[in-house]
Amino acid sequence: MIMKRKRRRLSVIVIAALLSGAFLGFDAAGQTPYRLEAKTISLGIVSEVNQKEIEGHYRDFVGYVARKLSYEGKVIIASTPPELAKLLGQQKVDFYMESTYSTYVINDVHGAGKLLLRRWQRGKPEYQSLIFTKRNSGINRLDDLRGKIIVFEDPESTSGYFLPKFFLLRNGFKLSEKSRLEAGVAPGEIGYVFASSQEKVVDWVLTKEAAGGAFSDDDHAKLDEKTKADVSILAQTERLPRHLVSIRKDMAPALADRLKAILLAMSEDDEGRGILQKTGETTKFDMLPEGEEGMRRRLLATFYLPAKK
Repeated sequence: MIMKRKRRRLSVIVIAALLSGAFLGFDAAGQTPYRLEAKTISLGIVSEVNQKEIEGHYRDFVGYVARKLSYEGKVIIASTPPELAKLLGQQKVDFYMESTYSTYVINDVHGAGKLLLRRWQRGKPEYQSLIFTKRNSGINRLDDLRGKIIVFEDPESTSGYFLPKFFLLRNGFKLSEKSRLEAGVAPGEIGYVFASSQEKVVDWVLTKEAAGGAFSDDDHAKLDEKTKADVSILAQTERLPRHLVSIRKDMAPALADRLKAILLAMSEDDEGRGILQKTGETTKFDMLPEGEEGMRRRLLATFYLPAKK
């Protein structure tokens, strides 16, 4: 009888400890107690500014994914793609969503990530950049831009900078960044400046302050008919996904498959669709059209420039 009462008291103590939130376990030797941590899925985002606001913007999204996994969710902001690559290597970030150029830098230059899915935004899976000039400006082909200044949007923009820049470099043009529109440009090169906004890009070209500019096909489609009639397209870059989803390279295959399934199905339920719409006007996620290796080759073909001998 005494033994039964002792067992009951012991059972009550163990249950109370569990319910109190201690959740203690023991190491392999059965000696040192340790706390059993809840599993966490961490989403990485690159942003140099407004990091608190960006973290809040993605909180519902990662919370949805975490609930489906029975995990806790976390948003981690990195200031630059190399910093995010480091966090992936340290297993502090599990997956991330980024533009194609940043994805190329993180996955291929730093070797920290692996492609998982394509992200649709505003109903479209891909876009391209257009290099343009003012109609009847006397500039009729890309060669006419040599010795002149063109304008890009900003140094972090894929469609407003990286895509047109690498397109021109691959086609044999030499580019040189300038500090102002009035700067001199050598006859054999194309000078460029940054406007900081798409509106300024168009304005500087149409007022002939710059000989040409670059923007996305989306930006072109949004122009009013009068402005659109005053624009002449000189070249179109290749089409690339707007955004891609990648995972850290050492993520367990079973977790990667579960994460993929959750993201693919997210647009199929009301809650998921609502969260996607609030998350950068995301429409849905889908499989990479050419598979992971095929998409990786597309990014390499677009952004990799072999060193000149």
